[in-house]
Amino acid sequence: MTENIRINNPNVKYTDTHIEAQYCYHTTAVRRDGDTLTVTPSVSELEFRTERHVPRLGVMLVGWGGNNGTTVTAAVLANRLGLTWRTKTGEQKANYYGSLFQSSTVCLGAGPDGKEVNIPFRDLLPMMHPNDIVFDGWDISSMDLGSAMERAEVLDWSLQEKLRPHMSHLRPRASIYIPEFIAANQAGRADNVLKGTMAEQVEQIRADIQDFRHSSGVDKVIVLWTANTERFCDLTAGVNDTAKNLLAAIQSGGEVSPSTLFAVASILEGCAYINGSPQNTFVPGAIELAVERNVFIAGDDFKSGQTKIKSVLVDFLISAGIKPTSIVSYNHLGNNDGMNLSAPQQFRSKEISKSNVVDDMVNSNPILYHNGEKPDHCVVIKYVPYVGDSKRAMDEYTSEIMMGGTNTIAMHNTCEDSLLASPIILDLVLLTELCQRVCVRPQGSETFQSFHSVLAILSFMCKAPLVPPGAPLVNAYFRQRACIENIMRACLGLPPQNHMHLEHKLQRGFLPRHDNRIYDNVATKRVLSNGYHASQQNGVLRLDGEYL
Repeated sequence: MTENIRINNPNVKYTDTHIEAQYCYHTTAVRRDGDTLTVTPSVSELEFRTERHVPRLGVMLVGWGGNNGTTVTAAVLANRLGLTWRTKTGEQKANYYGSLFQSSTVCLGAGPDGKEVNIPFRDLLPMMHPNDIVFDGWDISSMDLGSAMERAEVLDWSLQEKLRPHMSHLRPRASIYIPEFIAANQAGRADNVLKGTMAEQVEQIRADIQDFRHSSGVDKVIVLWTANTERFCDLTAGVNDTAKNLLAAIQSGGEVSPSTLFAVASILEGCAYINGSPQNTFVPGAIELAVERNVFIAGDDFKSGQTKIKSVLVDFLISAGIKPTSIVSYNHLGNNDGMNLSAPQQFRSKEISKSNVVDDMVNSNPILYHNGEKPDHCVVIKYVPYVGDSKRAMDEYTSEIMMGGTNTIAMHNTCEDSLLASPIILDLVLLTELCQRVCVRPQGSETFQSFHSVLAILSFMCKAPLVPPGAPLVNAYFRQRACIENIMRACLGLPPQNHMHLEHKLQRGFLPRHDNRIYDNVATKRVLSNGYHASQQNGVLRLDGEYL
C-alpha cells in the first residue's frame, strides 16, 4: 500500500500484519404486498481484515505457448526490464495499458479545494505488482516461448528481438490432450501431450504444480486456463453432478474435459483456478469440490473487446429508457483461437458466452420488456487467416425509441485480441490473490470467513460470469467495476462511492471540511463593457466582480 495513504478513522486499525476495518453494510429488502412494495432498509456490522504482506506469486497458464500466454509473459518481461523499441510511429515503452489495476484510477475523496483526489486503483490495498509474477505452464505444443511468440505475430519485431533471449529458454510442460473436445485442426500442434489414464494425467498436473512451487520459491500458485475453447461437456447424473462422482469418473475414464481435469488438479492442490474460455469447465461436481476444499474458482471467458463494449452500450441504452430490439455481432479473426472456433461445437461455446451478456440488463427493465421478451441476438465468428490476431468486430444495435421510431447504432472495432486479453489475465490473478488475503467477520461471530469459493467479484473481467448458486448475475460494466471498487473501499472502512456530491448541490454547505468553502451566493456571470462574459474560476464569481 502506498505509504502516503492512511485512513484517519478510529474504526480502522493498522497492525504490522493486517488492516482491520469496521464497516456498516447497508442494504434494502423489498416485499410485494398486492400493489404495494414495502421497502425495509437494514444495516449489518462487519469487520474486514486484510493481510498486508504481499506473497510471491506464481501463475501457471494452461496454453502457455498460445497467443495469450506468450503475449502476457512477454509483456511482464518487457515491463520488468523497462524495454523500449521503435516502430514506424516512434519509440514505444513497455506499459500495462488495459489493466484495471495498473492503468486506471479511483476517487479516494475530495481535497481541501473540493476537487476529487484520484489514485491508481492498485494503491487502495496492498497488491502484487505484475512485474513480480513468476510464470510457468503447460501446452500441447512443445515450441519454446520465444518461437511461439514469433508464431503468434502479436508483438512488433524489434521488441521480439529484445525479448527472445529471455523467452527462448522457457518451455511449456506437457499438457492434457483429448481430441474430441477441441477442433480437429489443432492436431498438428499436439506434440507435447501427457500419456496414461485420465487419473494419471491429473496426478501429473498436481506433480507439476508442486514442482513449480518448490523450484521457483513462490508462496502461492494460481492456475489459469487460456488454452483452446472446448465444446460443452454434457451434464450427466452420476458423472459430474457431484464432487464424489466427478472424482470417480476421472478414475474410471468417463467424459471429463481437459479444462475440468486441470480444475480438479488445481483444487486438490489448493490453488485458485480461473477459466478464461467459454466452455462449461465448472460442472456441478467441480464447483462442489472447490467449495469443499475452500478454494477459489472463477470464470468464464475473458471479456476483452466486442463483449465489453456490448456490456457498456446495452446498459447505456436500457438505462436511458431506449429499447434494444436487435443486436447483431459479427467477428472475423485469423489467430489460432479463430481457427479452433471455426469448428461448430467450439463456436457454439463462444456463441453462448457472447449472447448471454445482455440478459441481466434486459431483465432489469419490465417497462421496456415484458416477461420472457428479449432482443433478437445473433453472433457470427469467421476464420480469416490473413488478419491474424487483429480481430475485426462489427456490431449493429437497433432500438425502439419514442412514438414508434427506431434508432440504429453501427460500429466497427479492430481488436488486437491478445493485447486486450493479456492485461485482463493479469487483473484476474492479481484480484484473486488479493481476495485470498481478505476475510470478513459479521458482528456477533467469533470467526472470520473468506469470500465464497465461486469468486464472483471477478465478473468484471468475464463474458459469462460464474456466481454462487442463487446470487444475482450482473453483466453491466459499471456495476461490475463499482463492485470491485466498493469492496476494496470496505476493506479500508470507507463508504461506497455514491456519486451524489450533495455538498455541491445544496444552497448551503454542511461538511466540516477545512479550507473547502461552500458559498451561499449563486455564482453569476457579469457582462463586461466589451460585451464578453467574465470567465469563471471554480464556478464561483462574487457579485462585485472579484473571484473568490
